[in-house]
Amino acid sequence: MLDDMLDYTQHIRERPVWQPIPQAIRDTFREPLPLDPTDLAMVHDRFMRDILPYSAGNAHPGFMGWVNGGGTPVGMLAEMLAAGLNTNLGGRDQIPIEIERQLVRWVRDIFGFPEGASGLLVTGTSVANLIAILVARTARLGIGVRQTGLANVEEKLVGYTSSAAHLCIAKAIDMAGLGREALRVIGVDSAGQMDLAALRSAVERDRAEGLTPFFLAGTAGTVDIGAVDDLSALADIAQSEGLWFHVDGAYGALAILSPELAPRLAGIERADSIAFDFHKWGQVPYDAGFILVRDGAAHQSTFDFPAAYLRRETRGLAAGSPWPCDLGPDLSRGFRALKTWVTLQVYGVRRLGEMIAHTCAVAQYLKRCIEQEPQLELLAPVSLNIVCFRFRGDYADELNRRIAVALQESGIAAPSTTIVNDAIAIRAAIVNHRTGFMDIDALIAATLAFGQRVRQEMNKDVD
Repeated sequence: MLDDMLDYTQHIRERPVWQPIPQAIRDTFREPLPLDPTDLAMVHDRFMRDILPYSAGNAHPGFMGWVNGGGTPVGMLAEMLAAGLNTNLGGRDQIPIEIERQLVRWVRDIFGFPEGASGLLVTGTSVANLIAILVARTARLGIGVRQTGLANVEEKLVGYTSSAAHLCIAKAIDMAGLGREALRVIGVDSAGQMDLAALRSAVERDRAEGLTPFFLAGTAGTVDIGAVDDLSALADIAQSEGLWFHVDGAYGALAILSPELAPRLAGIERADSIAFDFHKWGQVPYDAGFILVRDGAAHQSTFDFPAAYLRRETRGLAAGSPWPCDLGPDLSRGFRALKTWVTLQVYGVRRLGEMIAHTCAVAQYLKRCIEQEPQLELLAPVSLNIVCFRFRGDYADELNRRIAVALQESGIAAPSTTIVNDAIAIRAAIVNHRTGFMDIDALIAATLAFGQRVRQEMNKDVD
């Protein structure tokens, strides 16, 4: 099994990025529950034949859809060690928790947070954003809200983010019990950054209506075009208005590891909380999200919960308080800290920063290729590593939608689509450390070929 996966990684360029699942293969996974044992070798053979060829393909250098990291063999091996250990990182006095605590200290240093800051590895930024909102809610209303709930609170909280923010911010506001109407969605400027004047007006209007502004979420790397909000200006507004300043840096926050890119994140060090994923630009295998909170005491007071069966001691296996379960919703937690720790140890943050800068350089190369090709059109500024473009032609939305599908089904490259200025865009997110200039050349050549073919097909349909 290990040898096969190492071979898969080594020869991944020889495979299609993605391929459609044959119905016959899909149907084999409608089988009933197995009652008797099956030989492991047979199960592995089935994995190699029916599962491995039909994954999303984000380990492949031609995968440019959405924002998925590529992983590394080092992370894969660390995941094997963690699975073999099979420890629960919800709590107890054990070295695996010290590994996670060391990661918290490292992340604290990366972002310039104080010694009292706390952090937690979670499944991803969606959960990290939820934790941030819950901590902000408790910090504003007091820990009594955990007992009485929002129904007994006179204040009506409202939060703010941009129209380019990820949907998980609105989802987290909903899950926190505030309702999506409590989130003010602020427009963006031509660079995709939150409109500061509109934000100030919204806060002023809400205060005048007797509402309580409490939360402001900036974005470091918007999901559509990779824009970075003016975090310093947002920090100033949050400070003057008494708002909890959160940064959703799902993939973009780790740009701070690159001296070349870090200045674009100026102000992130002033955040009250930061959410990001090691499994994106950090190349750690899924999943490895992270939440960092400046006020560790506020973080713990939002989640700690006494119970006799979780009683803490000063000695023995029940020592080592506080436990990770005091900082988030999970009592059962895998050892995702190990693959993250091993990745940072083996590669070092300097090399990781160079890799992140390289993906941005590859994105700039793609931008230049688009600008030099008359049949292609750039649809948005390229701030970091996301490039949105389209093939020129009549019925451009349908044309580019079909081109994107053709690219995916070809196995040559797998971009996604999004909407930029009311137009369908082919969206290439250069996140995988394996992606190079040759992969961009392949994407451009295939886009032009499929664009011409699809345009001819559409002209025939019109005729």
